[in-house]
Amino acid sequence: MKRFVFLICAAYLVMPLMECAAGTLAQFRTPLGDMTVELFAEDKPVTVENFIRYVRSGTYHDMFIHRCDPGFVIQGGGYFITNRTTGKFIANVPTFGAITNEYNVGRRYSNEYGTLAMARVGGLTNSATSEWFFNLTNNAFLDSVDGGFSVFGKVVAGTNVLNEFRSFRPFSPTNTIVDLRSTLGNAAFGEFPVLSTNVDYNALIYCDITLLDAPVVLTINRLREISWNSINDRINDVEFTTSFPSVWQTLIRTNGTGGTLTITDPGAGAASRFYRVRVEN
Repeated sequence: MKRFVFLICAAYLVMPLMECAAGTLAQFRTPLGDMTVELFAEDKPVTVENFIRYVRSGTYHDMFIHRCDPGFVIQGGGYFITNRTTGKFIANVPTFGAITNEYNVGRRYSNEYGTLAMARVGGLTNSATSEWFFNLTNNAFLDSVDGGFSVFGKVVAGTNVLNEFRSFRPFSPTNTIVDLRSTLGNAAFGEFPVLSTNVDYNALIYCDITLLDAPVVLTINRLREISWNSINDRINDVEFTTSFPSVWQTLIRTNGTGGTLTITDPGAGAASRFYRVRVEN
């Protein structure tokens, strides 16, 4: 059975414990359901760090999916709704500047079904900023376009949500695609997905992104306390190693609840330990 992993670490007990951002799992929450995405931080460090910066800065708040091509991709990260309670309007997500294209950095990941990649300006290899897309089918041809589109993650739970987007159809009464380019004066809104033909702010496909972090802290009794955002209805294994090359040992095995779980390592002693959480897919 395949598993996906995020790592957390601790320094020596005689020193302050370090908090290490897991940064390799993110959850995308949409009206159609949730997706858990493994981020390839080791292979695509600049791209993943850039994505995490947007999430943690809050610039993705009230962001929505603005493009859906059922046989190709869904795209987001470019626009959000301001003042969702009163005075709503669509605004651009503020950007932090373009990043280096990392398609050829680390392991190469093809733009296959279920992968998450950076969107960019056509013809400009190093132009990605805040926008990203999920591949709804195998789009290997994108691997050779202008240096390749950088894949930096993959859906590991919730592919049924992607399949929902694959069923969107223009002019259908629900889960429809409309052309709002002239209405909203934006060329990016030609394949705009909405939940109903009554196109208003409530019909948008909002996408809330959170990071599944796992900090390690030192308790008052000088024990190591590990917390993580568990994956619902999946077996979550907390493991540790004292050296590298690693020999991982199980600390606890528990069923995820979808909420934050916390355990204490009673046997850390004075040794350095590195921890990881493994989640069965």
